[in-house]
Amino acid sequence: MAGGALYTTGLIPVGDADRMTELRVRAGGSGPPTFLLLHGLGATGDVWAGVVDRLGAAAWTVPDLPGHGGSAALPTYSFATVAEAVGDLVDPRGTVIVGHSFGGVIGLHLAGRVGVRAVVGLGIKVAWTGEELAKAAALAARPAPVFDTRDEAVRRHLRAAGLEGLVDAAGPALDAAVVRVDGGWRPAFDPRGFGVGEPGVAGLLAAAPVPVTLARGEHDHMVSAEQLAALVSAPVDLPGLGHNAHVEDPTALLPLLAPYR
Repeated sequence: MAGGALYTTGLIPVGDADRMTELRVRAGGSGPPTFLLLHGLGATGDVWAGVVDRLGAAAWTVPDLPGHGGSAALPTYSFATVAEAVGDLVDPRGTVIVGHSFGGVIGLHLAGRVGVRAVVGLGIKVAWTGEELAKAAALAARPAPVFDTRDEAVRRHLRAAGLEGLVDAAGPALDAAVVRVDGGWRPAFDPRGFGVGEPGVAGLLAAAPVPVTLARGEHDHMVSAEQLAALVSAPVDLPGLGHNAHVEDPTALLPLLAPYR
């Protein structure tokens, strides 16, 4: 990712000083405000590379969420525990949170933090069936799959994150997405993260003390325009794009961020 060096923030408190985790974080630019970019379930912070490259001198912070990429796993996963783990990345001088899908829900959980000025949620799945939640719980109960080769693990990562055909499978941006283990390679994502449950987006929106923008790609199969319109007065449809709109066309997000730059 251009614009800043990779660094590890070290141990960040999760709940209290006795429960801590370590996050892989990139940062760059100058602010405030700082754009805190939160990726979706199964992905890594590297999916924001195109957006970061277009932010110019603006400040940005991009973590791998807990249990993803180079960040440590949590003992248990919920939207609240993941939000707590990254909460110290909010710049109290001013932060605009931009979250994709799962990361958008985390952003809504952080909306009340000191310094948060606005939340932009892209591709948040707002309606869940019992069958979908049961499938997610079943995935959370399975061990991470191990493959003979790195290429196979990369392909699984791309498929799980919805990034097939959008990211160069041989590129360095996927270095953090897979790890070598006894017996081969596996995606870095901790599958227990699938078990976070129903996000309760309507309640989070009602409680948010800052402006919230909800957006989706026109062809996003995870959330419809009608579902977003039932929650906010002016949802944004990004023409021609799908669920990973920020990867497909990073420039499409810039108008959503322009009011805060």
